[in-house]
Amino acid sequence: MLPDAAGAEDVLQDSFVRLWRKQYPIGSEKEAEALLARTVRNASLNERRRARSVPLDRDLVDDGPDTTDKEKAYAEMHRQIEQCLTETQRYILEEKEYGGRTLEDIARELKMEPAAVRMQLSRARKTLRETLKNRLENDR
Repeated sequence: MLPDAAGAEDVLQDSFVRLWRKQYPIGSEKEAEALLARTVRNASLNERRRARSVPLDRDLVDDGPDTTDKEKAYAEMHRQIEQCLTETQRYILEEKEYGGRTLEDIARELKMEPAAVRMQLSRARKTLRETLKNRLENDR
């Protein structure tokens, strides 16, 4: 599922550690095997999502020393974040992307389920992608 063996090994080791810390009550070897397989699969999918990047339109790529276009693009995106996202979505996006916090930490702080935080983050990113796409189409 992952492009390199080192990344796959890291995910496997992280999954072992995560399961070891939780100490789930496991009734059989088959149950332990299934739990580990599901955990590793989900962790691998999460790693693939993290590695995936949003392709930028050529208009936003910084091709040289002229930073005014880049600054304008940043200011526009910041404005879109402020206008298009809910307060919760803004907070989650900023904490995850700029604060380097995990979704689990953010979920605990907001008293939400990690899946709900992940969904809010996904919706925020989708909203920003659509806004950026519409803006680029209108500029043409």
